[in-house]
Amino acid sequence: MATERFPDSFIDKDPKKALEELNDALQEDSDSAECLCQRAYAHILLKNYSCAVDDAKKAQQLTPSLPLAFLRTGIAEYHLNHYESAHAALAQGQQLDVTDKSFEFWIKQCEKMMRELTQADSGLRTPAVPPVKHDWYQTESHVIVTVMAKNVPKDGVCVNFMEKELSATIQLASGKNFNLDLHLLHTIIPQQSNFKILSTKVEFKLKKTDGIRWEKLEGEGQESNIKHFNPNRCPPSADPLATKWDKMVVDISEEEKSEKLEGDAALNKLFQQIYCDGTDEVKRAMNKSFMESGGTVLSTNWVDVGKKKVEMSPPEDVEFKKY
Repeated sequence: MATERFPDSFIDKDPKKALEELNDALQEDSDSAECLCQRAYAHILLKNYSCAVDDAKKAQQLTPSLPLAFLRTGIAEYHLNHYESAHAALAQGQQLDVTDKSFEFWIKQCEKMMRELTQADSGLRTPAVPPVKHDWYQTESHVIVTVMAKNVPKDGVCVNFMEKELSATIQLASGKNFNLDLHLLHTIIPQQSNFKILSTKVEFKLKKTDGIRWEKLEGEGQESNIKHFNPNRCPPSADPLATKWDKMVVDISEEEKSEKLEGDAALNKLFQQIYCDGTDEVKRAMNKSFMESGGTVLSTNWVDVGKKKVEMSPPEDVEFKKY
């Protein structure tokens, strides 16, 4: 038998030499299923997997009851990443020889790889939807909540303003809905609150009941207990609060200057500061450029702006329409 003349141990030592001798043997007897199986083994060691499959399948045809032919086929198909056909060949061979543990090992390997491919394919078909982020900032009179959702349809927002709650459903460009439910720290005026849909986001503008600074957006806040200044209540000299009024104004102004805003609020604050601190020429340049450009250009250079009309220059993703 070929397995006695060309045992696995012989092929393991020098698969290239074994392949040459097996080629000579098969020239003498090309229908030897055993020699074909051993040559397939030599091909597997030399990583000639397609040749190994051809020899092993021919051995199956010559001797359908030979388990080794199915084992060689399964291993070679496995290395070609043909896991289903490898599994089928190994399962058929195991039925012919239930005692050979090699079948069990390679069948498990095939099943493992098929599971991994199924999971990877499932991940490609249903990509994870990136989470929708939201942020907030505040002014003296409003709290602005921004949801970073692009290309929301004009009728794609359903919102309910309540005194201490904001509940909204936003239809995303993907067709799915994003739900925003906030339990607000302080009360708002629902009738004076609104929202607008932009190309890159949705903004909810919440009107504060009291002009106090919110420490956070959500939570349980204490009701404001603000004492309003009444100049007719008593003469300044008799009112201890009046002597501290100037200091309170200074403290509030310093707090506003040191307030760290983000996004549009930070940009607006920067422009306001430039305008307040600027010369008359800077202010004229800012007013002229802003008005003539329809709010798309803001320049501080009067030398450049003063001698020509400022043309509109909207952002790249915005189309200007004249109504």
